[in-house]
Amino acid sequence: MDEMQSQLCHYNVVLLLFVVMMSMVIMATSSVGVNWGTMASHQLPARNVVDMLKDNGFDKVKLFEADEGILEALCGTDIEVMLAVPNYMLEEMSLDPGAAASWVEANLTAYAYPGGVNIRYVAVGNEPFLKTYNGTYLQHTLPALRNIQEAINRAGLGSEIKAIVPFNADIYYSPESNQVPSAGDFRPEIRDLTVQIVQYLYSNAAPFVVNIYPFLSLYQNTYFPLDFAFFDGSNRPFRDGNYVYTNVFDANFDTLVWALTKAGYPDIKIIVGEVGWPTDGDKHANIENAKRFNQGLVRHALSGEGTPARKGEIDVYLFSLVDENAKSIDPGSFERHWGIFEFDGKPKYELDLSGVQANKGLVAVQGVRYMVRRWCILNPHVKDTDQELRGNIDYACSLSDCTSLGYGSSCNHLSVRGNASYAFNMYYQFRNQNEWDCDFSGLAMITEKDPSDDRCHFPVMIAYGNSLLLLHKKLLDILLAILEGCIVFLLLVS
Repeated sequence: MDEMQSQLCHYNVVLLLFVVMMSMVIMATSSVGVNWGTMASHQLPARNVVDMLKDNGFDKVKLFEADEGILEALCGTDIEVMLAVPNYMLEEMSLDPGAAASWVEANLTAYAYPGGVNIRYVAVGNEPFLKTYNGTYLQHTLPALRNIQEAINRAGLGSEIKAIVPFNADIYYSPESNQVPSAGDFRPEIRDLTVQIVQYLYSNAAPFVVNIYPFLSLYQNTYFPLDFAFFDGSNRPFRDGNYVYTNVFDANFDTLVWALTKAGYPDIKIIVGEVGWPTDGDKHANIENAKRFNQGLVRHALSGEGTPARKGEIDVYLFSLVDENAKSIDPGSFERHWGIFEFDGKPKYELDLSGVQANKGLVAVQGVRYMVRRWCILNPHVKDTDQELRGNIDYACSLSDCTSLGYGSSCNHLSVRGNASYAFNMYYQFRNQNEWDCDFSGLAMITEKDPSDDRCHFPVMIAYGNSLLLLHKKLLDILLAILEGCIVFLLLVS
């Protein structure tokens, strides 16, 4: 009997350990969110993307606008949503509480019901204090934040949904004379206003949201040590008092921790609203570096080790879900290549989202339909010296996406002829493969042979997102059905 009890006890201990380990994996998986941007010429169907989010274990998503199609696709799921009020709406929201109430009714009340969309946060603006905005949104952000939250409260959702402001990391700094995290503070010209926002967030039990981009530290500074941008680097650590720093993410995060501490809010919850690494558009933007950074980030964020000044799991939203070929490239050509998935929902690389080094890749978006497999390229009979060639390349690129041709990018090795073919094809695909859009003063031709090489991919666009193409297909299906019916009828009567 004692032996049986001993075996039973041993079995229970093993079972308990298994349950604990599994719960740790589940908890880890549930801690990584992702940004879902939609600035693309041809968008994936929202329902297919939501299925992909569930397949990959993403249970938090950050949206940049209240897109009706996406919200409807998220209905009935447990995915936690951060919804955004765009910057251009901040002035109206700050001056008119009625406008804020209308926005809340249309985008929160209409969806945030039991069994609807699990909306958790409303992002009031996006990096509104960014230096490059030259103060455009400074006076509107806090009043808009208040009006939105008060409208949420009046709708009876205040205990569930919190209004927040996603800030760029440029709102805080360490002085040139003492560049360590403990010297961190908010920028002097916006400090008082930022602290007022922090005070309001804290009083409403809302988190402070910040976007941190180690890639930009490397991009903007030629002398920045490469390994210090990653979590597994071999650079010599630096010390700040009792704290030791081995990567720029931790140093940046803790600079914010110190700024908040000096403002009187050392324990306010911090969410990293955007963090990631691009895969093209710069010499450091490639698949290898993106995988290295994002995998290191996930493991670090979910490890529970935290940063030297703030222990515990780090709440992060990866940037971003899919590439967006219509984004502004003013900051750099890499802006269109942040996705961990290609424009068509294919994973760019393996990424373990659990943080426990599980050997699991990412699941692609299923059911993607493409346009016909054909490309527009430079006619091989055209000479490189053709005077109209460069002008047509510039024209094609100005109305499509040629960021992969830039210095250090995946297609930078192409010849002038290759550049022309790439530019012509991108324009042709953006224009939905219209035959008349592959002409370029007689320089171009259509081919069914894929011109891609092992480094440079010539895409064929997805068919979804283009109502005209879908309409043509529906009409074709109807005509085929009618023709089939006629054939059957003729066979029967004969």
